[in-house]
Amino acid sequence: LNPFDRRLKRKQKNWAALQAEPAKCDYLREEVRGQGRRRGHLRCRGRTFPLALDVGSGRGYIAQHLNKETVEKLIQVDIAENALKNAVESEIPTVKVVADEEFLPFKEDTFDLVVSSLSLHWVNDLPKAFREIHQVLKPDGVFIGAMFGGDTLYELRCSLQLAELEREGGFSPHVSPFTAVADLGHLLARAGFNTLTVDTDEIQVNYPGLFEIMEDLQGKYILCMGESNCSWNRKPLLHRETMLAAAAIYQEMYGNSDGSVPATFQIYYMIGWKYHESQAKPAQRGSATVSFGDLAKIEGLLKRGKK
Repeated sequence: LNPFDRRLKRKQKNWAALQAEPAKCDYLREEVRGQGRRRGHLRCRGRTFPLALDVGSGRGYIAQHLNKETVEKLIQVDIAENALKNAVESEIPTVKVVADEEFLPFKEDTFDLVVSSLSLHWVNDLPKAFREIHQVLKPDGVFIGAMFGGDTLYELRCSLQLAELEREGGFSPHVSPFTAVADLGHLLARAGFNTLTVDTDEIQVNYPGLFEIMEDLQGKYILCMGESNCSWNRKPLLHRETMLAAAAIYQEMYGNSDGSVPATFQIYYMIGWKYHESQAKPAQRGSATVSFGDLAKIEGLLKRGKK
């Protein structure tokens, strides 16, 4: 029930927030932010949110891309105080609060909008986190979020597991566990959200080989973004022979024709609304006037209707 060491995660994020030139490590966040903004903008076009909440805000990756026409005031929440202290400036008024995503310190029906980008995959109790978000939303409020999916770094995970099985007779997790997309919509619905939209996207980055992937992940993406593995059952070290075997397996199983290897990041995007009586409601069961069996005849039905 508690796969992650949250105290270690807080230390990792605090350390990451103090690194020099952290903006160089934000390329993945920028891609996710752009995709998430396009999805959310289509569903919230022309709407202004007086008060919004950014859950797991980090250094304010979302706030710097908002404007006063969209959000009038933003509350930023993160478990790492250093991330909030070093947050990027924004044109909208912001208030910074150090708190855990699983225990939001706000009253019910407080926010018009809640956003979260690449933070909830480190939460131990995801159903509870969704319930907390739903609770602090006002009726007709909307939650827009993005998190890493179950196929993130699957090439690296499989290569390391096969190499450890071959060389050491067993394996330990080196990539943290992620939620499956099939569970996400169910969890959001159980939390009380309706008019749900859940979709996935993949961002693929090519590298010369496994060692370059590991160097980039540890030196840029993971360390600078505070994304180091904090699973309780993580293995701290990899033997050299195991790494060499994993590199060969990676190249053999996933290598591109030009000699490079891909690293895949799967992203889940989700949008859910808190119920309000003004929202559109689904038609009653059995109220349809056209059968699915008539879809093949739709052209004829339309012509008959015009006559």
